[in-house]
Amino acid sequence: MTDYSTARRHMVDSQVRPSDVTDQRVISAMLEVPRERFAPPAAAALAYLDQDLAVSAARRLLKPMVLAKLINAADLAATDRVLVVGCATGYSAAVFANFAGQVIALEEDASLAKTAQTALAGVANVSVVSGPLTAGWVQGGPYDVILLEGATEVEPQAFCSQLKNGGRLVCVLGSAPNAKAMVYRRSGAELGGRAIFDAAAALLPGFGKTPVFAF
Repeated sequence: MTDYSTARRHMVDSQVRPSDVTDQRVISAMLEVPRERFAPPAAAALAYLDQDLAVSAARRLLKPMVLAKLINAADLAATDRVLVVGCATGYSAAVFANFAGQVIALEEDASLAKTAQTALAGVANVSVVSGPLTAGWVQGGPYDVILLEGATEVEPQAFCSQLKNGGRLVCVLGSAPNAKAMVYRRSGAELGGRAIFDAAAALLPGFGKTPVFAF
């Protein structure tokens, strides 16, 4: 039988702490939140491995190190309002909930959204909502922080209007082997970004490049 508490502690000690995660609130949250609760039952024993975790045929949770570094780069304040785009089963929303003011967890897959609602039941500052991921969730904005829970092949300029001025968006941009974790910041009507580390993630539905046909 898997000792999940020990596995969680080992995940943090071997994957998160050595990866320049300097915000102790991130470390504490990842020690606190039981990732196995957000995994399919058959994959619960894989919850703490250093890899993306499959939660459906097409969707993955970000691997712990990548998620931790993205949240670290978001530089949250205790009162911040957060939007997680593509929350899947809700793990990243649960981590944010430990030290953010309010978290909106957006999911378009009905089965995943139901799983997230169940897993996050009782977490008072998280709301799971359903809708197209590419549209974000205007009703709950503007946000201090937006996380794309997966990769995008296109710059996330469409989310600029849902951020407060000075708000941050963190994501993985591009596809392997050239993908980068990015942090963007809104300044007026512009969303400027910078690469923060090499990373890869499963592509979010609707976030691929439009095919270009050459004749």
